[in-house]
Amino acid sequence: MKMDRAALAAFLARDFAQVATQFAVEEATEARLVLRLLVEEMHLRPGGTVSGPAMFGLADVAIYLAILSRIGPVGLAVTTGASIDFLRKPDAGRDLLAETRLLKLGRRLAVGEALLFSEGEAAPVARASMTYSIPPGAAQGAAPA
Repeated sequence: MKMDRAALAAFLARDFAQVATQFAVEEATEARLVLRLLVEEMHLRPGGTVSGPAMFGLADVAIYLAILSRIGPVGLAVTTGASIDFLRKPDAGRDLLAETRLLKLGRRLAVGEALLFSEGEAAPVARASMTYSIPPGAAQGAAPA
């Protein structure tokens, strides 16, 4: 791994200060990354649930950080494809956790998936799959794409 929990949190605070306080990196290992969305009023929608855009943002940031944990602080790695399935209504009174793993990490593309959970619940509230473009030369040591 090129970035641990502390390095990822510092990267978010430095390069994405506008959203960094909404998230907390709970775990970062070779196998997975867990990111917490600190649910606040701004993340809610009518009906007592967390909004779809807030859940999408959690998945996007979580998979992005999982990639950076392996390739280092590459700010210009960008999302090129995304799909999300909303499975059940998350509890508005609980933080959301994204359990993320990388399916492919190449020189130019990375593919990851995230399962989102309301804190303390066993059943996921959403599943996301995302593809990222990695700038040339940024993924030194990654497997060929």
